Amino acid sequence: MFTQESFEVFEIDGLEERMAAIREEIQPIFKSLDETIKNELEKELDDPLFIHIAQHRRRSVYPPENTWSAISSKKSGYKMEPHFQLGIWPEYVFMYLSIIDKPPKKEKVAQQLLDHILLLTQLPEGTVMNTDHTKNHYESIKQADVRHALERLKKVKKGEFQIGRVITKDSHLWQEPEKALEYMLTTYRSLIPCYQLLQF
Repeated sequence: MFTQESFEVFEIDGLEERMAAIREEIQPIFKSLDETIKNELEKELDDPLFIHIAQHRRRSVYPPENTWSAISSKKSGYKMEPHFQLGIWPEYVFMYLSIIDKPPKKEKVAQQLLDHILLLTQLPEGTVMNTDHTKNHYESIKQADVRHALERLKKVKKGEFQIGRVITKDSHLWQEPEKALEYMLTTYRSLIPCYQLLQF
């Protein structure tokens, strides 16, 4: 499970140094948690899923400000379709259903969510959304203009949409790893109806 040391990785200067710490401290946690999450999702979906862990290979100068893993239906990658993400910023861990990086059928995906927008507003307490996966920002689904975000996803080439929950760095859940895991699994389970809606 993530610890305070996991968050401190992002205080390390230098690309190689931070990447070494990510590989040593964070990626084994991704591998362990993703295996559990994948198994849980496969039971619910009755379909095979594949784990992808970000390697940040395109970076040549600046160290990553966050890092993540993904679970998708494709062995070859994840950005081409709606997928589940588990990731960490210096301030929080996130569990999202993600539509990022201009996937094919993005407009159709956005319209499907617009047509079933009540499904999003009925997600559990603490649900948040993010509209740019490169930005360290999220807002409560209760306060957010979800319709506007989905219209943007549909019409703007770079539009993105992520929805799920976060666990902040200072959350008491980190003191009780079993409860933290259950919170994560509950979050992903709650996102399954949205995920299924987007399978074309």
